[in-house]
Amino acid sequence: MHMLGTAIIGCAGYSGQETLDRVLAHPQLELVALGSDSLTGQAPEAFDPRLEGVSAPHFLPNAEALAAGAELVFLCLGAEEAAAIEPPAGAVVVDLSGAHRLAEPTLYDEWYGFPHPRAGELDGWSYAVPELFPPAGDLIANPGCYATAALLALAPLADALDPATVVVDAKSGVSGAGRALKPSAHAGFVLENLSPYRVGTHQHAPELAQALGFPVCLVPHLLPIRRGLLVTCYAQATEGDLRELRDRLEAAYATTPAVRLLAKGVVVELSRVQGTDTAEVALFEDRLTGRAIVVCALDNLGKGAAGQAVQNANLALGLDETLGLRLAGVPV
Repeated sequence: MHMLGTAIIGCAGYSGQETLDRVLAHPQLELVALGSDSLTGQAPEAFDPRLEGVSAPHFLPNAEALAAGAELVFLCLGAEEAAAIEPPAGAVVVDLSGAHRLAEPTLYDEWYGFPHPRAGELDGWSYAVPELFPPAGDLIANPGCYATAALLALAPLADALDPATVVVDAKSGVSGAGRALKPSAHAGFVLENLSPYRVGTHQHAPELAQALGFPVCLVPHLLPIRRGLLVTCYAQATEGDLRELRDRLEAAYATTPAVRLLAKGVVVELSRVQGTDTAEVALFEDRLTGRAIVVCALDNLGKGAAGQAVQNANLALGLDETLGLRLAGVPV
C-alpha cells in the first residue's frame, strides 16, 4: 500500500495539533514534515509529551516543511499568512484558514483586514463541505466552523426558505478563538459567562452568503467550555411543510458517515459530538409562528476544522472519506 507523504504547516496551534492527531491515526498517510516557526528543531514530544515514541519528524520552519515534497499539505496558519503561500506543485493542499474561502478578492480587506496577495489565484481553490460540496481539484479551502454547522443545517433547505427571515444563533467553545493569548480567552472572562462577539461583523457571514446564495444574520457567542459548537437556525419556509423540509434533510444525509440527522423530537447535544468528527442535525417547527428551527452541533476542532480537513483530503485523494476520522465515542 502506497503511503502518502504528508506535511502539516503551522502545527503549534489547535487546528495543527488536531490535524496531527488524525494524520497519525490515518493508515495511508505518512508524516514527512512538521512545520512550526516557534518549535523549529524540537522533537514532537516537546510540543506534546504524548508524542514521545511516535514516529514523527522534528519540527522544521514552515517554509522548509512546505518545500519537503509532500503529496498532501495541510495549512494550519493564520489567514493572512496562508494567503501568501504558493502551493507546492502537484500536491493536494487543504487550507484550514479563511485565506481561500471567499471567491471575491475585495472581500478579504473588508472581512479579514488584509488585501489578498494572490487574488488572481482564488478561482483555483475549491470550497468544500464533503456532504454538500465535495472538493474539486487539488486546492481545497476548508470551511469555517460556524459556516460548516450553519450550512449543514440550511443548505439542503435553502431554496425553500425566505432569505429575509434566516437567523443563525451560534455558540462555540473558547478553542474556536485559537491558541494565541487574548483577553477574551482568559478564564476570568470566559468562565461563568456568556457573551456575543463580532456581532454583525463575523468573517464567516460572507462565507455563508456565498454558499447559500443569500446573506443571513449570524450572531456568534462564546461558551464557557473548551470545545464544541452549536447553531440554532430560524427561518420561514416559502414552500412545503415540515415533513417536506425533513425529506430534504434525509435525502442529504441518509448515507453520510459524518453527519447524523436525528429522529423527530430528538435534540442535539454537544457532549455527543465533542472530540469527534461528526455532526448532529435536528429539525423542529415553532408552534406559534410556523417557523422552521434547524439545530446543528459539531466539534469546532473536529468537523469544524481538522476532521473535515482530513475528510476533504481523503476525497481529493480518492480514499475512503472516513480514514483517520473519529466518528464515534465521547472522551471522558
